[in-house]
Amino acid sequence: MIRILLAEDQGMVRQGLKMMVETAADMKVTGEANNGKEAVTLCESHQFDVVVLDIRMPVMDGLQAARIIRSRWPDRKVLMLTTFNDDEYALEALKIGASGYMLKDAEPEELIKAIRSCLSGGLSLQDQVAAKVMPRLIKQQHTPEAVDSSLTPRELDIIKRIGEGRSNKEIAEELALSVGTVKNHISLILDKLDLRDRTQIAIYAIRHNVV
Repeated sequence: MIRILLAEDQGMVRQGLKMMVETAADMKVTGEANNGKEAVTLCESHQFDVVVLDIRMPVMDGLQAARIIRSRWPDRKVLMLTTFNDDEYALEALKIGASGYMLKDAEPEELIKAIRSCLSGGLSLQDQVAAKVMPRLIKQQHTPEAVDSSLTPRELDIIKRIGEGRSNKEIAEELALSVGTVKNHISLILDKLDLRDRTQIAIYAIRHNVV
């Protein structure tokens, strides 16, 4: 059984997150905290596999708690959860050693997948977070690679905007396209470049100097 500590100051939100997590048969929320200080205290007396921390909490916020937990119990994985799609928060969380950064509007399966990824040593960033953070994580000290010659100008427009962190809706509005058309273009881009997901498109945009 995967033991999870859930720290969230809003009781109703915490219970909703607990229900989401426990839809997975092998996951159990075995600890609940109203703030970061309570989370740290629980870590002192209980064993957890993953600690899920809200960023903004009273008494002690999630970033402070994550810093303490990662330093005292480095084997415990930390997943940050927030309503704020702010790349500064995400960068700070990753510097501390968090294994993921998810938004609270994530679907249950996304949250469960992120927890599993944390346990397996992976890094989980929700697409819209990753698109903003990756450009600041990738060092641009190498010579930009040439873009794939099969990419059309429209596809390059879309790659550029993904690299800048735009959502499908924002891209559609900027390029006067429907969201469905943008999604179709993204599917073609993924196929052409043999990429797995939107995050990899953002990385491609940076490495190939498209943004």
